Amino acid sequence: MTGFAEQILKVEGLSKTFGRMAACRNISFSLHRGEVLGIVGESGSGKSTLLKCLAGTLPPDTGTVTVAVPGLGHRDLWRMEEAEREQLLPSILSLIHQNPRDGLRLDVSAGGNISEPLMTSGNRHYGSLRTVALEWLRNVEIDPIRVDDLPQTFSGGMQQRLQIARGLVTHPQLVLMDEPTGGLDVSVQAKLLDLLRRLVREFNLAAVIVTHDLGVARLLSDRLMVMQSGRVIETGLTDRVLEDPRQAYTQLLVSSVLQV
Repeated sequence: MTGFAEQILKVEGLSKTFGRMAACRNISFSLHRGEVLGIVGESGSGKSTLLKCLAGTLPPDTGTVTVAVPGLGHRDLWRMEEAEREQLLPSILSLIHQNPRDGLRLDVSAGGNISEPLMTSGNRHYGSLRTVALEWLRNVEIDPIRVDDLPQTFSGGMQQRLQIARGLVTHPQLVLMDEPTGGLDVSVQAKLLDLLRRLVREFNLAAVIVTHDLGVARLLSDRLMVMQSGRVIETGLTDRVLEDPRQAYTQLLVSSVLQV
């Protein structure tokens, strides 16, 4: 696509099986800075497995996941030594979980949750850590007065905002989102989507969003990838795929939303 600069992610021939079940089959795509890719499909289509392979938490059986590493060029995530991968991942990518509690330390304050990734990378200055934490609370539209509150005192939508702040504080180039608005009330979803769209543009992020909600995909993604039974069956600009789906399965997905 024109309009997008540096290539941040390139996936080639990625496959993953569990026993006889092929969760991902020979998947290839690329993603550039400032671009958002939506991955949609019903439960069991393989989209969550793919996301785990991209996030460095589940090794693929075959294929490569090449990421842009600041100062080191492009590296295959799964050819790094485990220690190197763990060290570099915070500067490369962030994973936003559907359940924010999976991405937060519930026994640590809001400010502590935001500061922890910076401390892991070597920042130990309390004053600067707190300043950054306050700044990121504002970035995700949480009142900074809550910097010392524990996450369990936040609503579900506020917990998700806090998880986003924790994930973006290290300024990763790539953000992976797993149903980031799932389980939230419609009004809360709308505000969170507005926030995500603003942050992606403001920080010029490359992002992958896995969702079953085509409305979310339309609002956030530039391109759409439709998965069925572990395969990518259709891909293209989001509006084109949703307004003129070529595959019968995609047509069924779109029509089922229109009928609700």
